[in-house]
This record gives sequence, C-alpha cells and structure tokens, in this order.
Amino acid sequence: MNKKQKFVSPVYNVRPVPIEKIRANEYNPNKVAPPEMELLYRSIKEDGYTMPIVCYYNEKEDIYEIVDGFHRYTIMLKYKDIYERENGMLPVSVIDKDISERMASTIRHNRARGSHDVDLMSNIVKELKEMGRSDRWIMKHLGMSLDEVIRLKQITGLASLFKDKEFSEAWE
Repeated sequence: MNKKQKFVSPVYNVRPVPIEKIRANEYNPNKVAPPEMELLYRSIKEDGYTMPIVCYYNEKEDIYEIVDGFHRYTIMLKYKDIYERENGMLPVSVIDKDISERMASTIRHNRARGSHDVDLMSNIVKELKEMGRSDRWIMKHLGMSLDEVIRLKQITGLASLFKDKEFSEAWE
C-alpha cells in the first residue's frame, strides 16, 4: 500500500457468508478443550456472534478460508439451533495476504488469546522455513524468541531447517 492510501481495518467491512462457502485452513495449531467449547457455544447462544471470523477469500475457488475463528465456525456446524438462528451465515472479515502472512496472522491471533499445539506449531515453522522465511522473519511475525524458533525446529528433527544457521566459533 502506498503512503497516500489510508489503511482501513478489515473489521469495517464485515460480510455475511454462507457457511458452505467457508473452509478451515490446514495449519491452525489452536486446540480448545471441551469445557471451553461448551462455553463458546453458550456464549454464542446467549450473546450471538459478537466478533467476525477472519478469512482469506480464494477468488479462483470462490471459497473463504479461515485465518482466525475456526471454533466459532465449528459451533455453527455442530449446533443446529445456532445454524438456524443465523440462517447458515457467518460474519466474515476478509484479509488479503499470501499464505505465509496468513499463517503468521493465525498464530498472532492464537497467541494473543491462549495456547496451541506444539507439534502443529513446529510444523508451521517447518513450512515457513521451506517457503524461504528466515528465523528473524518467523520471530518477528509470529511473536517468538529465537529460542522458541530453534526449539520448534528441533521438534521436527529436520537438519535442513538449520542448514543456513550461523553458529558461534564454540561449535567448531
């Protein structure tokens, strides 16, 4: 975006989208325990959808892929009363970012709220490295320390993730 364009947050353009045109992403490491899912259902039942889900619109497939809001989406799929009350429509806020930026956005949303699965996080780090993202990029965009990035890379057990890593002379 050039400096003359004013940034407008996506939340100012929330749109109702049929749930059939929405799909989960394949990389979300966030897990919610059953009691919290029940609480989310109760919250949506009592208060309605108070926040839109965040999606990327894939124009080619005419589908919305979830960046944040998978569990709110799941509630509508699982509970007929919510689906009927909302006429099968979910409030969606759209962001237009490439896949690595969407992955980073998902992690930022999750980390700001709670915990996520370590194995899935390590897979995301692996995928971002395979996309050519540096440790510094991952640290900046996922809000991690270098130690966290290294630990997550170690979990995958892939030496290729360390191939361009500079080590101190103590390793020689």
